[in-house]
Amino acid sequence: MKFKRTRKFFCLSFLIVILLSLIPGFSMAQGNENYAPTLTGISLNSGYTYDPSDNTFFAQISFFKLFDYDKIWFHNAPKNLRFKVEGALGGAYLKNDDFRLIANIEMFAMYYMESLATKRFTPYIEGGIGVIYTDYRVKDQAYRFNFNPQAGIGLEFNREDNENWFISLRAHHLSNGGLNSSNRGQNAVVFILGQYF
Repeated sequence: MKFKRTRKFFCLSFLIVILLSLIPGFSMAQGNENYAPTLTGISLNSGYTYDPSDNTFFAQISFFKLFDYDKIWFHNAPKNLRFKVEGALGGAYLKNDDFRLIANIEMFAMYYMESLATKRFTPYIEGGIGVIYTDYRVKDQAYRFNFNPQAGIGLEFNREDNENWFISLRAHHLSNGGLNSSNRGQNAVVFILGQYF
């Protein structure tokens, strides 16, 4: 019975994140010229799980949209703050030469550090949370669906027509948030290379 409740909770969490990702498409503030342009992008995410230290590598292709934060949440926010919705799909290469699926969907707040920007690049910080599915579990990890908080820093390389390249480095965590006493989390570092288009 407890397992069924937990499974329902994770399914509901996943559905909520997906619904939140659809909110931008229905924004009623589309005509305001004061908003930063909405951008779409793609990236390659490459990570290494260092805790537990089991030599797990993973790679994902990520698709995302970047919105002006005010346009989505309808309250005053810093001019340089953005809201990102991201979905990623890929696989993990485990130490026993097994290859397993990883899929996640995330929401991020992203802040451009304009005071440190140059003509060539703009640094930024980002942080957010979502849900992740891993087609494997480490020892003492209860579920394959887990929460997935992430935080990172990055550099966006300025190009014409907002077709900017970027690189970033993220801290990546997954765990069930204490929903089960078996809650062995995983911690990873992720390198990201991507482009807006």
